[in-house]
Amino acid sequence: MALIGLIIFIIAQLGYAGSIRMVGVNKYMAWITSMIIQTLLLYIMAMLNWLRFGLRAVVILGCILFLVRMVMAIFKIQKIPFEGFHYFDLWMIVIGLSLGTTLYSSPLLHYDNYSHWALIVKYLLLQGHLPIASDAIISFTSYPPATALFITQFVTWVGFSSGAMLVGQFLLIWAGLYAVFAVLRDYTRSTNAFILCLTISLINVFNIAIRMNNLLVDFILPVVAAAGIAGVYVY
Repeated sequence: MALIGLIIFIIAQLGYAGSIRMVGVNKYMAWITSMIIQTLLLYIMAMLNWLRFGLRAVVILGCILFLVRMVMAIFKIQKIPFEGFHYFDLWMIVIGLSLGTTLYSSPLLHYDNYSHWALIVKYLLLQGHLPIASDAIISFTSYPPATALFITQFVTWVGFSSGAMLVGQFLLIWAGLYAVFAVLRDYTRSTNAFILCLTISLINVFNIAIRMNNLLVDFILPVVAAAGIAGVYVY
């Protein structure tokens, strides 16, 4: 994995998440919201046939937003109030780093060679445009390539590999799970947070059919749906 590219990508995520926090987005919803915004920007670029440009421009924009926030913080133009750091924040960080490291060294599983998202990610990366009807190597064009676009953006900066694709997808899953904590109203009550942590743990233990070592959207869809429900409840 390219370390410099990973650092740039992380800075971009901090830039997007911090910027939307400044406009009032919930702390726990910020990460998944920023990733969805990036995915929509990439989709617009792809529809305009500017995917190669968009894969770099979207991340560079995030880095610019990060620098702008740093300048504003230095000159005390605007400041985001610190909302505290809770034990479940640390728990999510530890779990995220552990699972991300494991996935990076895990083999990528797939179920067929024609509707395989890793194939589409590689296609988007090398060809620089969305699949079209005449592409024999891709057997379908009706699925919205949202997750594939975000994963392609990630591997563009950190390098293409099976592990990198799994980590790129895991970022979406992790952000969606983290957003669920937004439903907590009183962070001093540990029981509710413990129940959420336990639920997330049980999901990973008993999720035998889907897992996270493939690029199917079967796990991402319910996680993002749960994040959406949490967002409706919060707002």
